[in-house]
Amino acid sequence: MTTSGLRRPAAAQGIPQYTRGGVLAVWAAAAVPMGLLSWVAAPWLADRLDGPAPLAQALLLLMTAGLVWQFVLVVLLVARERRGGSVAGLRDALWLRGPTDERTGRRLPRAWWWLLPLLAGTALFQLVPSLPVPADRDLGLLLSGAEGEALLRGAWGWFAVVVVLAVFNTVLGEELLFRGFLLPRMQTAFGRDDWVVNGVLFALYHVHQPWSMPAALADTVLLALPSRRFRSAWFGIVVHSAQSVLVVGLTLAVVLS
Repeated sequence: MTTSGLRRPAAAQGIPQYTRGGVLAVWAAAAVPMGLLSWVAAPWLADRLDGPAPLAQALLLLMTAGLVWQFVLVVLLVARERRGGSVAGLRDALWLRGPTDERTGRRLPRAWWWLLPLLAGTALFQLVPSLPVPADRDLGLLLSGAEGEALLRGAWGWFAVVVVLAVFNTVLGEELLFRGFLLPRMQTAFGRDDWVVNGVLFALYHVHQPWSMPAALADTVLLALPSRRFRSAWFGIVVHSAQSVLVVGLTLAVVLS
């Protein structure tokens, strides 16, 4: 991405602002690799793997690689932007601080209580029926079926892959990119609707599993809005990570079975 995708820092934030084209370029740098890995590379790799659930094996490996790439992308973009600086400045650049009042800059420690209704909302939304998922790509079926047990039972190596995938999914990958990097840099281009656009882009990013796009739109309110309101990516990270904790726990149960 060229420097034309950047604008001067917004006075209120002190964070470089991206043009609309720049935002879309970063989005594509995350979405396109994930789509190619899921629909092109995974079937190719599955044909070359042995053992139970070869497509699941390929997806676990390649989706993890795609999420690690998102972390690398954030590192590269921040390094290009900052060219040095303190750790404290890095936390500010990625909104990795506690909740803050946008107008005064004052810390809002009581805002952490908002995590409780946000987590409850996430749990309730899981009860809403989702779009049909291809059986060979359904993680729930894998964890509850014979193939999943054959693949994962006693397989601590695969458990480690799931843990790495979970960490890069909701801490160092998707959330760091969308709520930590992109959201603070969208205000000039999209104004007060930056969090809405961020949520829509996050839903459309799921080209690697398009059946989850409608559900991902709910993250506009559950993840993007609180992160924007309190200028803290930790809200998106914590709420999104509830899913990761569940997946890791279910996987561990199969490994130990």
